Amino acid sequence: MQGKTALTTRNPTQTVSLVLGSGGARGMAHIGIIQWLQENNYIIQSVAGSSIGAVVGGIFAAGKLEAYTEWVTALSRTDVLMLLDFSFSWAGLFKGERIIELLRELVGEYNIEDLPISFTAVATDITAGKEIWLNRGSLFDAIRASFAIPTLFTPHEYLGRKLLDGGLLNPVPIAPTLNDLTDIIVAVNLNGNAEPQPEVCIEEPTPKGKESPYKQRIKKFVEEVSPRKRSKNHDWGFIEVIHHSLDVMQNTISRQKLAAYSPDVTIDIPKNACGSFEFYRAKELIALGRRKAEKALIGMHCLDRNS
Repeated sequence: MQGKTALTTRNPTQTVSLVLGSGGARGMAHIGIIQWLQENNYIIQSVAGSSIGAVVGGIFAAGKLEAYTEWVTALSRTDVLMLLDFSFSWAGLFKGERIIELLRELVGEYNIEDLPISFTAVATDITAGKEIWLNRGSLFDAIRASFAIPTLFTPHEYLGRKLLDGGLLNPVPIAPTLNDLTDIIVAVNLNGNAEPQPEVCIEEPTPKGKESPYKQRIKKFVEEVSPRKRSKNHDWGFIEVIHHSLDVMQNTISRQKLAAYSPDVTIDIPKNACGSFEFYRAKELIALGRRKAEKALIGMHCLDRNS
């Protein structure tokens, strides 16, 4: 990329603008990528994120990624279900307040402009029909707006705007990093080509007594949008149609953004790595992120030596 330093093993320490894409629980791979970069002499000076990329990126920029990692890797399937709070509203199935309050307790309150690392969360202004870059003001207002997936989470009203998920218009938000004074731009695309995946089955003991209707409704929803729950003859419901339509749209936009902006390094996480709400597989996904980062960065070094 013009204006960026070429990757080379002769320069073991490089500054990075990190772009973290949208993609539900696949975003736990972002943690492994950040860990690998830091362990291999890359200094992350700027982060831009959409949806789950804004969650992980904002928490990292606040210096609290280790605490978040400890928390998310301890989540069980039941824990994930109980984080989803029904809104009982036509605007979205879940309010997202329970998640945000928990993250506030874990991370603390921050304004973006006070963070030690430059951070931009991308959201969509649904009324104006354009993407919004949130790089000032409340960190958790920016994060909440960025992950407001249509039909799943209610829109977030902030700064006089009705905001939805940034992945609607920019699932790999490279543009906010283009003017950064860093050596390289590393973009993480959570909508990479599907790869053969081992069947993962994480069973938990069935709790004594009958599950509450609330928990049953959430469990049914999560099962409906999980790719492992569908058979060839399965008829999709309304939520599944919306969910997979959004996936197709984001896959297409991701390819367009990567082709238009050509980051120095692209790390692709396969789109079938896990279901959207399988956050209880965080350890596995973090390990996947580390492997993909190593492959992408080491591969670029090899190309540079041969060029």
